[in-house]
Amino acid sequence: MPGTDGLRVFVTRRIPAAGLDKVVDECDAEVWDEPLPPSREVLLEKIAGCDGVLTLLTEKVDAEFMDAAGSQLKVISNFAVGFNNIDVPEATRRGIRVGNTPGVLTDATADLAFALLISAARRIIEGNQYVRADRWKTWEPLGHIGQDLCGKTLGIVGMGRIGFALAKRCRGGWDMQVLYHDKHRNEAAEKELDALQVDFDTLLAESDFVSVHTDLNEETHGMFDAAAFAKMKKTAVFVNSARGPIQNQRDLCDALRNGEIFAAGLDVTDPEPVRADDPLVELPNCVLVPHVGSATVSSRNGMAEIAADNLLAGLRGQPLRHWLNPPQ
Repeated sequence: MPGTDGLRVFVTRRIPAAGLDKVVDECDAEVWDEPLPPSREVLLEKIAGCDGVLTLLTEKVDAEFMDAAGSQLKVISNFAVGFNNIDVPEATRRGIRVGNTPGVLTDATADLAFALLISAARRIIEGNQYVRADRWKTWEPLGHIGQDLCGKTLGIVGMGRIGFALAKRCRGGWDMQVLYHDKHRNEAAEKELDALQVDFDTLLAESDFVSVHTDLNEETHGMFDAAAFAKMKKTAVFVNSARGPIQNQRDLCDALRNGEIFAAGLDVTDPEPVRADDPLVELPNCVLVPHVGSATVSSRNGMAEIAADNLLAGLRGQPLRHWLNPPQ
């Protein structure tokens, strides 16, 4: 097996030891230890002369990045399922292998999406803050009323692994009807969950809960805008655990403030992180968490192992465990 001794690697953030230890043991690795990602200027300095780089979504991997690394760069391993931060065609043109970490975070992210859904629907965060502010004086027959879940309609935008996993939970546990909008038909969802593929407008109009699980691309960027929110039920709950730019954040804020939809649960924002003075932060009917969909022990360890394996395989000239641009 080709060795990796002496090959230089830069890891743009400390990841779980399940993967990082492999990289440090086998390579000449430098790991960025600061809590915030390196600045662009520092990043380009650090990757100069590297044979491999282990990146996060916070790093923009474009032609400038690849030029700064140098012609010896063999592999870019992204510690994420998504890869919209990487110019994959440019990497392919240069013969640089690119890997990502799919599969291991499906259940964790689906669980988080449901946590957002039920927290927003049942006003859990509002209730928690109400208690902590010492405002709970008695049981209130008209207080803190949220939306029911059982027998309602779930709309999935992007019926991939995570969308399917959420739909399975809602169908099996709460007997929800499942609609989905995707350019591809998902026969497993239709057979196992009685899911119905519909157009976007139908999904918006008929769903009590709308959960986003699609990729971020030119077609999905800003697809949830003022026009989309206006087509949803006033009692609807919007959930996004995919990518922040899929929603127009100003339009979402207006829809929540004006009562066009009931509530939202967001694991992702645009920009990310969201600023403390962003109007969304002030809205009681918006549940916000800091991009924690994959934040479980098994998921993060699994991501770290795959990212390390992708990096090391690329350095050895071997097929990546999850390879975004294999030879055709």
